[in-house]
Amino acid sequence: MIRLGAGRLDRIVAVAAHCDDIAIGAGGTLLTLCHARPGIRVDALVLSGGGSEREQEEAAALAGFCPGADLRLTVHKLPDGRLPAHWEEAKAAVEELRAQTEPDLVLAPRTDDAHQDHRGLAQLIPTAFRDHLVLGYEIVKWDGDLGRPAVYQPLSPEIAEEKVRLLQEHYPSQRHRPWYDREAFLGLARIRGIECHERYAEAFATTKLTLNLGG
Repeated sequence: MIRLGAGRLDRIVAVAAHCDDIAIGAGGTLLTLCHARPGIRVDALVLSGGGSEREQEEAAALAGFCPGADLRLTVHKLPDGRLPAHWEEAKAAVEELRAQTEPDLVLAPRTDDAHQDHRGLAQLIPTAFRDHLVLGYEIVKWDGDLGRPAVYQPLSPEIAEEKVRLLQEHYPSQRHRPWYDREAFLGLARIRGIECHERYAEAFATTKLTLNLGG
């Protein structure tokens, strides 16, 4: 398996349409990075759920997923499932975030995600973060839109288990969903691990990547 390092990561941006998207799609990666880089800055933006119990869940969850990090979370109040109708507000939120940080890595939804909110946010990210490494995370759901990713972050068994535990602990509002369970999260991580010769992994898509093989 080909391995490429991203160099030292001091600042990360993580964006989502909904509370719990970041944790589901990239929670293991955040845990891995934050354990490896104490004090790393994480700017997190969520477009919906502000002022509700979902915002409280998100704040507690991301604190758990980003141990020891300089975490800065903003949760807006755009209506769930209606991002295309609130394009200007979503774009303004992304551009405001961009003005506040110069990240080494951006974690965002995939551009081919079947959910209109996820897909719309993914399309906005390169309009603001034009020269950044953007990794598009995947979210398991009934749409069946999981593809063939090309980028993997291996997860230790301990990190994979911690991710599942935190998801179950911090998002009680989602436990009624038929896909929101340990088997789904750990099962996908196991499949992605097989694909990159590891026990567990999270997988990502990227649309543009510049190499420096001679540096």
